[in-house]
Amino acid sequence: MTHNGRVTSSDLDQAAQRSATWRMALSVSIATALYGISFGALSVTAGFTVLQTLALSLLLFTGGSQYAIVGVVAGGGMTASSAIGAVTSSSLLAMRHSLYGMQLAPILDVHGLRRLLAAQLTIDETAAVALAQPTPSTRRLGFWATAAGVYLGWGGLTLLGALIGQSIPDPSVWGLDAAASAAFLGLLWPRLRGREPVAIAAAAALVAIALTPAAPAGVPVLAAAAVGFGIAWLGDRRRSSAHPDVEQHA
Repeated sequence: MTHNGRVTSSDLDQAAQRSATWRMALSVSIATALYGISFGALSVTAGFTVLQTLALSLLLFTGGSQYAIVGVVAGGGMTASSAIGAVTSSSLLAMRHSLYGMQLAPILDVHGLRRLLAAQLTIDETAAVALAQPTPSTRRLGFWATAAGVYLGWGGLTLLGALIGQSIPDPSVWGLDAAASAAFLGLLWPRLRGREPVAIAAAAALVAIALTPAAPAGVPVLAAAAVGFGIAWLGDRRRSSAHPDVEQHA
């Protein structure tokens, strides 16, 4: 607010906060959008058309799930089993977005069509920027600014990558035939903190490797996911039985 026409220190603080939020949103948008080039090229070389690739980015709009779909299809082609594996693995990866939604719902306070739009744009980056801000207004600004930047940049650079991928006659020369799996591992690696996540990842990987030569494409992914879920569930049960009073007084 101003006092007798003068700018107060509170106004300067708010302006500085909004400026910092804009800078963070822009930097995150640029860094995230650049991955769209690799996704576009990988998707086309895996067998998707340019239009299908662009639709994945604009409608699914979650990088990890998109790479999962491309990785499964690249390994087994466009078959029914690979389609089931791709949808299942991408859905499991996207489940974390529901947790972001619960955190962001009271902050954004949107209704109707804007609520649907916010749900579509709730991803790792928009949640991270919004929740990092100090005030309710800058949290909302952080979410919408990052959402607009990432959505437009990701879609545009996906299209560019798909067009580039179309012009590459032999993807294996550039290593693009294995890049989808490498990108997926790159997304997974930072989450392997602690003994339990490492054990789950190792067990799931062994199951997938053992089944890959014999099972149809997509089945190893589903089996690995089932193993990971089973180990996590058993670990949770073991902790609950070891500390029963924690559950009773929670």
